[in-house]
Amino acid sequence: MYVKEWKALMKMALITCFLICAQVISAQEKNFSLDLKDVTVKEALEQLKAKTTYSLWFNVNDVDLGRKITVRFQDKSINEALEIILKGQSLSYEIKDKYIQIFKPRKAPEKGKVKQASGIVVDDKGESLPGVSIRFKEDETVGTVTDLDGHFQINIPEKAKTLIVSYIGMETKELPIKEGTIKVVLNSDSQILDEVVVTGMTKVDKRLFTGATDRLKAEDARLDGIPDVSRALEGRSAGVSVQNVSGTFGTAPKIRVRGATSIYGSSKPLWVVDGVVMEDAVEINADDLSSGDAVTLISSAIAGLSADDIESFQILKDGSATSIYGARAMAGVVVITTKRGQAGVSRINYTGEFTSRLKPNYNDFNIMDSQEQMGVYNEMAEKGWLIFSDTYRASNSGVYGKMYQLINDYNPKTQTWGLENTPEARAGYLQMAEMRNTNWFDELFNNNITMNHSISISSGTEKAKYYGSISIYNDPGWTKASSVKRYTANANASFNLSDNLTLTLLSNGSYRKQKAPGTLSQEIDVVSGEVRRDFDINPYSYALNTSRTLALKDENGLVYYTRNYAPFNILNELDKNYIDLDVVDLKFQGELNWKIIKGLEAKVVGAVKYQMTSQDHLIKENSNQPEAYRAAGDATILDKNPLLYKNPDLPNSLPVVVLPEGGIFDKNEYKLFGYDFRASLSYNTSFKDKHIMNLFAGTEANSADRTQYWSRGWGYQYEKGGVPFYDYLIFKQGIEQNNQYYYNDLTYSRNLAFFGMATYSYMGKYTATGTLRYEGSNRLGKARSARWLPTWNAALAWNMHEEEFFEKLTPALSHFTLKASYSLTADRGPAFVTNSRVVYRNYSPYRPFADVKESGLQIEDLENSELTYEKKHEFNIGVDFGFIDNRINLSADYYTRNNYDLIGVINTQGSGGQGMKYANVASMKSSGFELTLSTKNIRTKSFQWTTDFIFSKSKNEITELDSKARVMSLISGMGFAEKGYPVRALFSIPFQGLNEDGLPTFINENGEITITEINFQESMKKGFLKYEGPTDPTITGSFGNIFSYKNFRLNVFMTYSFGNVVRLDPVFKSEYSDLDAMPKEFKNRWTVPGDEAHTNIPVIAHKRQVQDIPNLKYAYNAYNYSDVRVAKGDFIRMKEISLSYDFNPAWIKQFKLNNLQLKLQATNLFLVYSDSKLNGQDPEFFRSGGVASPVPKQFTLTLRLGL
Repeated sequence: MYVKEWKALMKMALITCFLICAQVISAQEKNFSLDLKDVTVKEALEQLKAKTTYSLWFNVNDVDLGRKITVRFQDKSINEALEIILKGQSLSYEIKDKYIQIFKPRKAPEKGKVKQASGIVVDDKGESLPGVSIRFKEDETVGTVTDLDGHFQINIPEKAKTLIVSYIGMETKELPIKEGTIKVVLNSDSQILDEVVVTGMTKVDKRLFTGATDRLKAEDARLDGIPDVSRALEGRSAGVSVQNVSGTFGTAPKIRVRGATSIYGSSKPLWVVDGVVMEDAVEINADDLSSGDAVTLISSAIAGLSADDIESFQILKDGSATSIYGARAMAGVVVITTKRGQAGVSRINYTGEFTSRLKPNYNDFNIMDSQEQMGVYNEMAEKGWLIFSDTYRASNSGVYGKMYQLINDYNPKTQTWGLENTPEARAGYLQMAEMRNTNWFDELFNNNITMNHSISISSGTEKAKYYGSISIYNDPGWTKASSVKRYTANANASFNLSDNLTLTLLSNGSYRKQKAPGTLSQEIDVVSGEVRRDFDINPYSYALNTSRTLALKDENGLVYYTRNYAPFNILNELDKNYIDLDVVDLKFQGELNWKIIKGLEAKVVGAVKYQMTSQDHLIKENSNQPEAYRAAGDATILDKNPLLYKNPDLPNSLPVVVLPEGGIFDKNEYKLFGYDFRASLSYNTSFKDKHIMNLFAGTEANSADRTQYWSRGWGYQYEKGGVPFYDYLIFKQGIEQNNQYYYNDLTYSRNLAFFGMATYSYMGKYTATGTLRYEGSNRLGKARSARWLPTWNAALAWNMHEEEFFEKLTPALSHFTLKASYSLTADRGPAFVTNSRVVYRNYSPYRPFADVKESGLQIEDLENSELTYEKKHEFNIGVDFGFIDNRINLSADYYTRNNYDLIGVINTQGSGGQGMKYANVASMKSSGFELTLSTKNIRTKSFQWTTDFIFSKSKNEITELDSKARVMSLISGMGFAEKGYPVRALFSIPFQGLNEDGLPTFINENGEITITEINFQESMKKGFLKYEGPTDPTITGSFGNIFSYKNFRLNVFMTYSFGNVVRLDPVFKSEYSDLDAMPKEFKNRWTVPGDEAHTNIPVIAHKRQVQDIPNLKYAYNAYNYSDVRVAKGDFIRMKEISLSYDFNPAWIKQFKLNNLQLKLQATNLFLVYSDSKLNGQDPEFFRSGGVASPVPKQFTLTLRLGL
């Protein structure tokens, strides 16, 4: 597969190189023949154009297109053909390059009788525009078009005062008529949109907008080869932090707009696509995004959106910008506008992306090679860990365990042992393992090509416009356990039913089929502090955690070692333990716009959304987990295997196997169905040429119904037709352990809101805006004061560049805007807090015997009728100004926030039956500064160099919180909430060095120096912990440069992040096995007395020490969470280097192409800077296993063409 795709890629590159070279070859134009009877001039010109590579330009008022003619000629030149077709019309023409300009001969006016205007029309880059329409507002029958060099000349009618200059895809301009030569600069439609702020509900003139916002063109933000469009926001907007906690497709990055806004809530921005809020299929807390659990595969609300369908992003940051969304926008809003059809010539566009990802390399990590690892094993053997009797029956064993199995393996047919039990044979076997140095990255990761193909069609007239697209994304899998196929379709149409009535219909859908390694959820032992994931087979984690002394295959096939008392080979596991994911995502939307009178417009929007996810976890009978349920080889294993069943009805019996045949089949289904309805009325007017008034009001309602279903099938025989075979004892065991084997959860969300916004501006200089929204939600307390909430905003702006005195400051100062706002916005709080009414749950009380088992009903959460919205007051002041004709532009904002009524835990006296419950008892404060600097360093006709620098700094502090967090929560890598500290604060256990035996020592909650007396569940005495810093960055930004030379464009883009800390990977433990890979830090471990003065790496404990010191594993877990296992999370990353080439439009016309671009992009190349203590650990990525994987280094070749 890889070879074929690589060859295809090479062919494309060769073809492209040929096309580049071909441009320097001058093609010889051929002669033409036509035989047309009784056709119009228009049809004849179209036939001629189809036979040539020329583009035709003319004013329809100059040419009689409906005139009937008969054309017959053979082997004529283009000049002769035009003479024949245009005969009798007194027209002239001009041929230049591949353009033909047809026009009426210009007559010099009689002196003193007719006035004349002339000039040139250019685009914003200074390039001349041929074929631009020039006409008069007072008499549109008089007009002309610009010639091939963009020049025009026109006689001015007697009553004409205003000249209209228009061109498809460009801004239309109205200019006062002046005699003589004038220069007209037309901006593209995208530049017109830059002057409008799209809030998702309405469009606001940028000059009248008082909020903090950034608009990003999709073409400037996108990263080719990365299908999740949310990752494109990294480093693109000041105040927006994007942490790639996992690179797996479908897993959302951790996005913050101006930092955290909630303590236990998600703090993620609201996504709005074409005016409709996008709902998550499952509501996942931000901390869970890095967990690696399977549910994170559907955590991105926009994973089904194709990047090629996006026109722009609008990021709304402060309360003034987001207040129209009220109690859903406390964490900011990201508004996506998709592409629409355009009137004019039909366009067909194709984009093909071909991406190759680099495999991870051991040179980038601090992992021992096989020789170094074998040296550690030798020490472990000396300390009693790898003796025959223990290792042969161990739950986990590697090279030594395999050696003992071979020694004990007798073949009666050949009368030989798998390995002779002699010193020479054992030494030879271990020496072979020592030199093996298996490269697990090479074995478990793929070299292949990821492809993303997209085709779009745009067409329309002034009456109807259409846009449609389809895309196919095919990822064969970076690892041998993963693959993705995604199909998207998008169609929209806009119909002008009358001069004042417009109907717009939009629909989009996607289907995703994805494969991921089988995984169970991550668990934390709060007693010992151990974090584990049973039966984890994540390829990335496996490659970093598994000894390189192990073999994957030998001459007999796959080599199996031991995990969970059962045979284990990673390739077998990836083949027989995996997740199949199917996601269907649909949205249908309709909009009706009615322009009632001038300035007054009514709009109705309705949308229906549906998403269905089926997640099947197939654990086949020959994989490790089912085999572990059947591991009962001898009395020792019978006694130690926790998956065997000890029947309480037979207290003297041995444990038995409860899964004698088959595997396990887990099924998850997530469904979302919702609707949105909004009706609004807007009125925009001005009077006396000084006063501008905009009014906007409306109502909206939306719903979201979520269903989550899970079931487990035991004994599913995959290799025997899918017939289940189960033992009743497995259900008896589940009943006695109070385990569920299925559940079905349903949640219903209903929301209703009324809103209004008013803007007044005096001459565009001074602007005042006010917004009010009143809404209610069924998710909050039934008390009216809790369920219904008014939110509001008040803002002012001053456009100093509209003042008369500003002319004295130009051209040094180009524009200057000062704005300030104060607002109240809100959020509904954490999704898991549902006790606005009493929450009942059924349960099965523990009973020692199944025959006395009964069902029970319990109150899980007491009602809190006053549970209400989390709220935020925000003050923002900002300034935008430009220098030297906008060659230098700077935008800066400062904000302060007071978040209150945040939902937290309150500890009660328990008189109501609960010792703690959730309520609005917490608060926090935050502030920040943002700066965006854009410069046009060099701008000539053939060369441009622009620079963008983005900087933002934010900090927050919890001012009120009654939570009694445990030590385990505060020292975990994700951080936790504690009063007086940031929302995600990381603490550490103070390390006090190694003792004379090489064991780590610490200060505990009582101020004592100890080895093992660390209480991870302590929630009162926490003053002994050392505060390290926040886990969320406080400084983020980017630095980018774009160099353009003629048709080449080079983009160099870096992102940076500072101010946070990272917990190093937990690699130390009291008991190691010969499966384990160890970091090279182990070479500096304590080995002999006195080493404690030179190293802080703990000793590999002797087996006798583990037996003599109770709970020694607490000490090694505490070491993993100590202050010596923390690094700075600061980094500077080379995010993108790309080089693109746009082919000459005049040359590609002969291939019937409108545009052709080739682009080579390198993404996520390397870290320019990071803390040396990380030793290859990615500061953004949590190595949590499961389905998580880092963002890879990749190279993408992109081909874009338009017809």
